[in-house]
Amino acid sequence: MKRDRFLLAITLVVVLTVDVYFVLLPRLRAWYEVSGGGCNCHRGIGGVGYTERVSRKTNFSSSAVSRKGSKLKRLFSHPLYNIHLPDLNPDERLLEEEELMDYYKRKVNRWQRQQKFFLESGASSNISFPNQPITFDSDASWLKFHLGINRYALYSKDDQNIDRLLQDMQSSTIIGADYTQDGKALKGACDCSQVVKPSGHHLKLALKLQDFGKAMFKPMRQERHDETPEDFFYFVDFQRHNAEIASFHLDRVLDFRRVPPVVGRLVNITANNTCFFAKCLYVCKTEYAVCGHPDFLEGSMSAYLPGLSVAPRISIPSPWIRSYTFTGKEEWEVNPSYCDTVKRLYPYSSGNRLLNIIDMAIFDFLTGNMDRHHYEIFTKFGDEGFLLHLDNARGFGRHSYDEMSILAPLTQCCMIKRSTLLKLQLLMQPEYRLSEVMRESLARDPLGPVLTELHLQALDRRLERILRSVSRCVKKLGEAKVVVTDFMENSGTSTERDQKKGR
Repeated sequence: MKRDRFLLAITLVVVLTVDVYFVLLPRLRAWYEVSGGGCNCHRGIGGVGYTERVSRKTNFSSSAVSRKGSKLKRLFSHPLYNIHLPDLNPDERLLEEEELMDYYKRKVNRWQRQQKFFLESGASSNISFPNQPITFDSDASWLKFHLGINRYALYSKDDQNIDRLLQDMQSSTIIGADYTQDGKALKGACDCSQVVKPSGHHLKLALKLQDFGKAMFKPMRQERHDETPEDFFYFVDFQRHNAEIASFHLDRVLDFRRVPPVVGRLVNITANNTCFFAKCLYVCKTEYAVCGHPDFLEGSMSAYLPGLSVAPRISIPSPWIRSYTFTGKEEWEVNPSYCDTVKRLYPYSSGNRLLNIIDMAIFDFLTGNMDRHHYEIFTKFGDEGFLLHLDNARGFGRHSYDEMSILAPLTQCCMIKRSTLLKLQLLMQPEYRLSEVMRESLARDPLGPVLTELHLQALDRRLERILRSVSRCVKKLGEAKVVVTDFMENSGTSTERDQKKGR
């Protein structure tokens, strides 16, 4: 009897020890990361209303690195990240400087006339409006960003202006807030179906900065350590401000440069803590309102792209669009040979559009974003232009699960750019491990930690799964049919497309 009690006691001690080590301690560590590394909303931030300043600045040219030096810097110095592209022709740049300056000077004059009208109207009615002067600067970082867009990417790898733009979005005075274009299209109605292509069901604000730049502000809706519940469908999932930030850094690490610059920011929404709620399906009720904690609202600031009147874009449904109903499936979900059909259709039958779709699928698989129903391109660049990787807030929801269906364009088409494959293989090496360079890159954001360690570890796991998928394709079809050369490795001076154009 005593022996049985002794064995029972030993068993209970072992079970308790295992439970503490594998369950309690990880939760405590995760809690410590969030509570200890989060933002203190009263650190040197002040202001009234939506006009505020941030006195604590982040140096975006430096980051926390290990004693061995910066892995991120070594990655960007690698020859794969320094392939020389041909000199750009005027028609390969999105915008002409003189035309763009004239456009924005007209907008500045219109803004000033409106401000003068409001002030005069208010004075005659004994109503005071805040005077919000702007300082338009032809050397502004957001303007330089717009002028740097070309047919290859939104910005060049060595563009020092991008760090300056991130700093400006984090610290510049906000002089105005407005609905986004989709919000305006609703005209006060609580029904997203009235908009031709509503950009999600997430509350977002268009903020105007003092230098006349604009940024899209998405407030925090979910804590970093919270995983999206398993029973949430992708089309009603939360949108996460930190996913927007992390997606920009991942896009930069992958050398795609197709996500507009994003930075985190705390915005003072005093007085009396103004709350916001969206005029849109699913989140139209005041219980979904976003408020400060208590007065400061954390969110992401995404740089606006040039206006549609100067840089038209078109939105195109993805060939791998998901079914946005609870019943039924799209053809690609039931037909393994679906890509054969896509390859016969314009614009996927020639050029690099299909390969760019596969790049985007790889990017979305790494973030876990299932909500890529459309993609956008600049009309000026036509079929040869890159795809914009916009609206990434539904990424980084579940670190414990890899949604393999996101990779369908890669696994069904069995095609990948050589440049993409070589960089993915490089990011698997210990010297350039994806999770580590991402951790270093994200450390520069003022809202760090942007991602939990579990999400960073998931990046390495998903990268390995991508490379295994490519390996299976190569075994099945041969490398020559799977890996498509998009640059000349021996010279590194031109793209394959440019060589064909010169023949």
